[in-house]
Amino acid sequence: MFELWFGIVALMFTAYVVLDGYDLGAGALHLAVARNDRERRQVLAAIGPFWDASEVWLLAAGGALFVAFPRVLAAGLSGFYLAIFLVVWSLILRGIAIEFRSHVAEPLWRGFWDAVFAGASGLLAVLFGVALGNVIRGVPLDGEGWFSLTLFTTFQPRAPAGILDWYTVTTGVFALLVLAGHGALFLAWKTDGEVQGRTAGLARALYGAVAVGWPVLTWLTHLVNPGLLVVFPGRPLAWLGLALALAGLAAVFIAPRRGRRLAAFLGSCAFVAGLLVATAVCLHPVLLRSLGDPALSLTAETGGSNPAGLRMALGWWVIGFPLAAVYFVVLFRIHRGRAVAAREGEGY
Repeated sequence: MFELWFGIVALMFTAYVVLDGYDLGAGALHLAVARNDRERRQVLAAIGPFWDASEVWLLAAGGALFVAFPRVLAAGLSGFYLAIFLVVWSLILRGIAIEFRSHVAEPLWRGFWDAVFAGASGLLAVLFGVALGNVIRGVPLDGEGWFSLTLFTTFQPRAPAGILDWYTVTTGVFALLVLAGHGALFLAWKTDGEVQGRTAGLARALYGAVAVGWPVLTWLTHLVNPGLLVVFPGRPLAWLGLALALAGLAAVFIAPRRGRRLAAFLGSCAFVAGLLVATAVCLHPVLLRSLGDPALSLTAETGGSNPAGLRMALGWWVIGFPLAAVYFVVLFRIHRGRAVAAREGEGY
C-alpha cells in the first residue's frame, strides 16, 4: 500500500508539472513573444481556459501527500517555510496579474501587470526546479524527522546546506529552460501569426539548450547523489521513463518540421513526464533524503499513514482521479483550435 501511494503522489505531481508547466512557460515568455497589447491578449487567451484549472493539480498533489505521507508533508512545510511562502506569493501575483491587467486601458498599468505575470511565472519555474534539486540532494533531517534550511550557506551541496547551492540553482535554471520550451510549444500550437512564429523559433532554441543541459545535469546529479543512478539499471520503470523522455525529445525536434505542432507539444509533455517518472522511480522508497545519516531519511514506510486509512483513501482516489482526467479532456475539447485575442473590454 505504501508503494502504491508513493506512485500515486508521484503521478499527481507529474500531472501538475505537465499541465501547469506550459502555463508557467508561456507566462515566462510572455514579454518576449508578444510585442503589443493584442498579441499579449492572444497569449492570455491561449492559456486562459486552463491556467486556474491546472493549478488545482498542485492542491490535489498536496492533498495526496497529506493523506498518504503526513510526516513528510509536515517536515517539508516546516523546513521549506521560506521557499513555500515565495511559491504562494508567486502564485497569487500571477493570478492577480492575469485578472487585473485589462481592468484599466492604460499602457503603464498593463505593462506593469504583464511584467509581474512574466516575473512570477519564471520565478515559479525556478522555485519548483530548486525544490526538486533539494529533494534529490537531501535535507538535514534530525532524529525526529525535522529540518530547517536557510536560503543559502556555503553554496555547496553538503552540510551545512541551504535551499540554494550550485546544484539546486542548476536544477532551477534547467527547470526554467524545460518549462519555457514546454510553454513555447504550447503557444506555437494554440496561436497563429507573429506570436506563433516567435514561439516556434524560441522553442527550438530552448529545447536545444535542454538537450545539451540534460546530460550535464545528470552528471552533476551523480556527483551529489551517487545512489540515484546506481539503482537505475535494476528498475524497469526508470528505463520506461527514460524511453518516454527520449521519444518526447525526438518529437519536439522532428514534429515541427512536418507542421505537426500538436505532436511537438505532446512530445514535450512526454519529455517532462518521462524525466519525472525516472527520477521518482530512482528515488523510491525515499521521500525526503537525509543529507547526513541515510538511516534518518523519511521513506514511504516510515513517513506513511495508517494502512487502513490509505485503503479507504484509495477508494475515493480511484473515483476522483478519472473524473479530473475526463474534465481536462473535455476542457481541451471545448477550447480546441487557435486562440484569438478578446476584443477590448471582453475577457483578458
